[in-house]
Amino acid sequence: MSSTKVVRSELPWWKCTTVYQIYPRSFSDQTGDGIGDLPGIIDRLDYVKWLGMETIWFSPFFESPQADFGYDISDHFGVAPEYGSLEDCRRLIDEIHARGMKVVLDMVLNHTSDQHPWFLESRSARHNSYRDFYIWRDGRKPYGAAPPNNWRSMLGGSGWHYDAQTDQWYWASFLPFQPDLNYRNPRVKRAMLDMVRHWLHEGADGLRLDIFNAIYKDAAFADNPRSFRAVPSEDNPGGFFQRALHTQNHPDTFAFARELRAVVDEFDDPSRFIVGEVFGASDLLREYCGPSGDGLNLVFLFKSLRTPFRARAFHNLVDEFESAFPEPLHPTYVFGNHDRPRQMERLGNDLARARLLATFQMTVRGVPFIYYGDELGLSHHEMPRDSARDPLAERFRFIPKFMLPTLRRRGILTNRDECRSPMPWHGGEHAGFAPPDAPKTWLPLHPQSAVMNVAAQREDPNSVLTSYRRMLQLRGRSLALSAGDLELLDPPANPNKVFAYRRLYEDADRQETAEIFLNFSKREMPIDLRHLPGSAEARLYSNLRDAPVAAKGRHVLRPWEGVVVLRD
Repeated sequence: MSSTKVVRSELPWWKCTTVYQIYPRSFSDQTGDGIGDLPGIIDRLDYVKWLGMETIWFSPFFESPQADFGYDISDHFGVAPEYGSLEDCRRLIDEIHARGMKVVLDMVLNHTSDQHPWFLESRSARHNSYRDFYIWRDGRKPYGAAPPNNWRSMLGGSGWHYDAQTDQWYWASFLPFQPDLNYRNPRVKRAMLDMVRHWLHEGADGLRLDIFNAIYKDAAFADNPRSFRAVPSEDNPGGFFQRALHTQNHPDTFAFARELRAVVDEFDDPSRFIVGEVFGASDLLREYCGPSGDGLNLVFLFKSLRTPFRARAFHNLVDEFESAFPEPLHPTYVFGNHDRPRQMERLGNDLARARLLATFQMTVRGVPFIYYGDELGLSHHEMPRDSARDPLAERFRFIPKFMLPTLRRRGILTNRDECRSPMPWHGGEHAGFAPPDAPKTWLPLHPQSAVMNVAAQREDPNSVLTSYRRMLQLRGRSLALSAGDLELLDPPANPNKVFAYRRLYEDADRQETAEIFLNFSKREMPIDLRHLPGSAEARLYSNLRDAPVAAKGRHVLRPWEGVVVLRD
């Protein structure tokens, strides 16, 4: 638990911000081809501002064959034509800044598309000048018939792929058409860091780093050790019966995090930040932030994705993150993204739980990341694998259908189309995602679109959207919630049902305290507010009530209610 007093004016903006993730292909289509685009996003920016979000992270919209819908980049400096143009991109950045919000771009540094000009050159001949831009090795056994070593990809199976044209194997950490770059080649590192500088010059305020933990691999190509672990997890990226010792979380990747941070720190007006998609235990992930906080500014802490929805479990999660990421480090809180089942899957499709989760995410110390549509309480949309667009669906076709619900409950998604359905804006044609005369949307609409949409929830005081906006607006007004320290509280009763913590902001001019009480049960739970410090004029805000009330004496928490008691 943090005890160091902080002053918001001394904190970088990104420590106090809230981040909204937009999957561009699924947010808003202006051109009528059924695919979301940058002009469509620009049309919806006022909604994001109205909601109370302060920063927008965009999944990649760069030039790409779209085999993995943008995470296979063929030109890091261009915009895919289905999304718009470079001019649209610049206008998007300008429009976001004009509304006082920030921009985070998704940087895929680990690999490129196999259609990238570099890779086309690299695979053309062994002695091509671009050969060493990627990781090529001779095979083992007679005639090189076996992969160079036992390394498995993040999806299982060998990550080595044979190329008959040059009779060698290339390495891909993820899918075969995403060959890994060779960062041991100084030309590669220099080119990619210059690309980062380019987008920071273009106005990006932050960068999200895709599978950053795979950047460096063992230079000697030693075999990975065997293990008994079958399925990777957020805490342990090893799986498929081997430890990812030489392919993930390599010490040279920690060092590269500091090099990348130095590049980002060249841009300090305003300051910029980088957040890494990394996997491992909290103590390991802290190493990405550097020994003196000179590495990645933030790392995704995906343990939150599978934490049981119970008061004690959330207490332990916060305790762990506070211990591993004390000031000047900062935790993150993530409950959904473009690769995972919708968060309602783990909440049992209970809208009351969704409102409570929003209350937690907006009041705990850390940067909240909210995936588009989760603010509506959209349930997970199961889709048939036979019509899937996601390449993972074909990759995992061998998994029996009866196992898929169990995997989803564990946070494993074998068809990511299911969490990428078009954003429902209203109950009309195409749910407002595309113009009425558009032929069809690139993915089917969510089956709840007619009732679970922005228009239907915007004026409903009891909707999930209203709860999100209420808590985001409260966080935006409160120094304690956006910039304060955190202290865990042990309620005198019902610690297994009620989770409580305090946020404290203090500087030379003012002090503000917020106590948060979250009822993780379907029963009413009394709490005693008389012992809490502060003025008698405390105000109580609820995720179930429009206006604040005076916080006095005893209060009865309704089922799944979260309250914030603010004291000046």
